[in-house]
Amino acid sequence: MRIVDSADVSPDAVIGDGSSIWHLAQVREGVQMGQNCIVGRGAYVGTGVTMGDNCKVQNYALVYEPAKLADGVFIGPAVVLTNDTYPRAINADGTLKSAHDWEPVGVTIERGASIGARATCVAPVTIGAWATVAAGAVVVKNVPAHALVVGVPARRIGWVGEAGVPLTPDETPNVWVCPITGDRYIESAGTLSKETV
Repeated sequence: MRIVDSADVSPDAVIGDGSSIWHLAQVREGVQMGQNCIVGRGAYVGTGVTMGDNCKVQNYALVYEPAKLADGVFIGPAVVLTNDTYPRAINADGTLKSAHDWEPVGVTIERGASIGARATCVAPVTIGAWATVAAGAVVVKNVPAHALVVGVPARRIGWVGEAGVPLTPDETPNVWVCPITGDRYIESAGTLSKETV
């Protein structure tokens, strides 16, 4: 594993073999990071966040606890995963809020999903496996597996395959094809699943 001198990594964090943590990144106590992960310059990974193997958290991304990232998740530059549904600096009586005055909620990102640069995921939401959130999008509701979502608030405009490129419609209704791999996907009731042979 490689941790540069300017990174701030808690001794209570568990960092998997082959992982790299770059300049000015902060990885808090209780983080569970899998193998071969990359945490870019200035990124923040909050207390108790879990990350699977082969994840990438790009420069200046903010991954607040209790986020859960499955294997192969991509977090683009300056992405924010929030954790407070009703944020306030003070309580109703004017006193400063403490960690005991609110309940953190997390963002869950499933296997192979990608979150584009400067996108924001407002917890609690789940981003389905292999989904893609476009750069600058604001996600306020769950994203199904393989969905391509854009905008504010984010809405689905298409489907993506495991290769990450938009799928094209097949001649057969409700069938989508990956132009890179040739894999076929079946759409049913607003969800997409890979065709098994």
